[in-house]
Amino acid sequence: MELGISGKRALVCASSKGLGRGCAEALAAEGVDLVLNARGAEALGATAEALRATYGVSVETVACDVTTTDGQRRVLEAAGAPDILVTNAGGPPPGLWSDWDREDFIAALDANMLTPVALMTALLPGMCDRGWGRVVNITSASVRAPIPQLGLSNSARAGLTGFVAGTSRQVAPFGVTINNLLPGIHATDRAVALDNGKAEAEGTSVAEATANRQATIPARRYGTPAEFGAACAFLCSQQAGFVAGQNWMIDGGAANITV
Repeated sequence: MELGISGKRALVCASSKGLGRGCAEALAAEGVDLVLNARGAEALGATAEALRATYGVSVETVACDVTTTDGQRRVLEAAGAPDILVTNAGGPPPGLWSDWDREDFIAALDANMLTPVALMTALLPGMCDRGWGRVVNITSASVRAPIPQLGLSNSARAGLTGFVAGTSRQVAPFGVTINNLLPGIHATDRAVALDNGKAEAEGTSVAEATANRQATIPARRYGTPAEFGAACAFLCSQQAGFVAGQNWMIDGGAANITV
């Protein structure tokens, strides 16, 4: 399928590895020029060079913490007037409700709600003026199926979902869509870290811990960054212009939700 976005410009956050890189690569494969962001300059530079060499698109990089005011300023200056925005940030640590205080919630909100809101607030007016734009927020399957030990993430990402629910309907008349992708478990560094932690806690091998977690997923495997990126690229396409304000679960059927 020709997605019709060749020559567009995209800002993709937290995109040196994992799901963010999967999204960046899928967009690059469609001929989209990129501005990539991540905290680690070395990994970010390596990703940018690989995408340039493979797809022949322009790739600029901004190594910074996008959850800070200064980081947001830097990525927005580099991005200029992008047609596409993909927001992404790692989730806060797991724990018990009794572990967290106000500062823990503020940090979670800054990373997983207020940063995407700030980037959208800055870029949506230009998209509306130009009559075309795509925003995809990488959130979590926990938005629709909350995970008990991820209370910080559940709370912050639910707040972002509420913001998008209203805002997406307000910008849709201008040819701008906002949608959320809700990943379940994917084969990323995060999954490896969780499997290692589970193996240590249960006194099993990492392979056994991985197999046990995969057995809880109807697809019986973890998702891949490539297939996640393909879903992102479609939501950024010309063909997805009638998809607005949606929350797409990409979890291999792990959450048994019908509506």
